[in-house]
Amino acid sequence: MQLNQLRPGRGANKDRKRRGRGTGSGQGTTGGRGNKGQNARKSGQVRQGFEGGQMPLIRRIPKRGFNNAQFATVYEIVNLAEIEARFEAGETVNAESLKARRLVHCNEDGIKILGDGELTKKLTFEVDKVSKSAEEKIKKAGGDIKLIEKVKYVAKKENKAK
Repeated sequence: MQLNQLRPGRGANKDRKRRGRGTGSGQGTTGGRGNKGQNARKSGQVRQGFEGGQMPLIRRIPKRGFNNAQFATVYEIVNLAEIEARFEAGETVNAESLKARRLVHCNEDGIKILGDGELTKKLTFEVDKVSKSAEEKIKKAGGDIKLIEKVKYVAKKENKAK
């Protein structure tokens, strides 16, 4: 048997149902859509969660409490094993160098170094956060850590005294 003679097993591949293509399509008179109703029509697809005009479940359930998701700081994480593989001794590990090596993509909130893996090279780290285990391994290898302090913009209220 040759590679070009391989075929899928009998019944492994089935043709998809071509709905709404008449009685000759093998789906019967309703074309595989059942009888009547919105979903039997040509453009009868309804959005997810739609309940026919009834108040949907997602709107019936009360929403309480605070969700920090929109305000949370999300760091891009990089492990020491990845840094060990892609950096030479004496180099600086910062946002630009990590981006050039495709270890981070868009570091809007910051970059955090985690201690998964071993580090044998002396490197200088200029990042936003470093885990304790990563800090120990970097110091053990003779590297330096310079944490970047980001100043968050806070709108000032101007006092308009007349």
